[in-house]
Amino acid sequence: MQIPTGLREAQLIDAIDQLLDARRTNTPISDLPQPLQPTSLDEVAYMQDTMAEVYGSIGGWKIGAPSPSATPIIAPMPAAWIGPNGSTLSRNNHRFRGLEAEVAFLLGHDLPLRQSPYSRDEVLAAIQSCHPAIEVLESGLVDPTAASRMSMLADLQMHGGFVFGPSCQTWRSVDFSQERVTLAVDGSVRAEGTGSNTSGDLLRLLPWLANEGAARTGGLKAGQWITTGSWTGHTLATASSAADVHFSTLGMVSLRFE
Repeated sequence: MQIPTGLREAQLIDAIDQLLDARRTNTPISDLPQPLQPTSLDEVAYMQDTMAEVYGSIGGWKIGAPSPSATPIIAPMPAAWIGPNGSTLSRNNHRFRGLEAEVAFLLGHDLPLRQSPYSRDEVLAAIQSCHPAIEVLESGLVDPTAASRMSMLADLQMHGGFVFGPSCQTWRSVDFSQERVTLAVDGSVRAEGTGSNTSGDLLRLLPWLANEGAARTGGLKAGQWITTGSWTGHTLATASSAADVHFSTLGMVSLRFE
């Protein structure tokens, strides 16, 4: 990753401050001013990593791809925003309240930087467990889907929280192309799909993160989470809403907004 310097670094720090302030005060902006918008994925990564430092240690990484052939994109997940099944999320930290049904993996062994790439089998062997999960989308942008794509990506790729359900002991035998999912808000199904992860083979994301993503992550560590992209698009909830995700094999996970 190329680190910005001089005037460009100052502009990106200004952009970071605007997004952090918008999140902290729940006063979102429509978009970053055009001169402050990142113009490359290196600048996006710099902004994400700098923002994440404000929230403490990294608890894992979100990774996804918009199509089976697309190059994955990643963003850090602050450890402070990760919670177990049934978590209640604070009103003060959640304004946008987007929800995505996802499949997440917990690393049981380190995958440190090395010169030779990890094989798919090596990466899967480092996985401790697989879980149904809900990613909570949040943003310093009024409507991140209407803002410039690079601004949305820089703002932690809309990340605002992560809740994981119980582990599925039989995940290695799951046919993800046939796995069914529903996402319900306050008991009403709002989204559903079968094999609907946009990356196609979602397991391909894991060796990509361990190898191509290593320059960014510094190597993956035991205890980190990896969540692998939405199965349901994103669904908006409201204050006091309860959300439930049900995968046909992987199980269920739920959360509630305060």
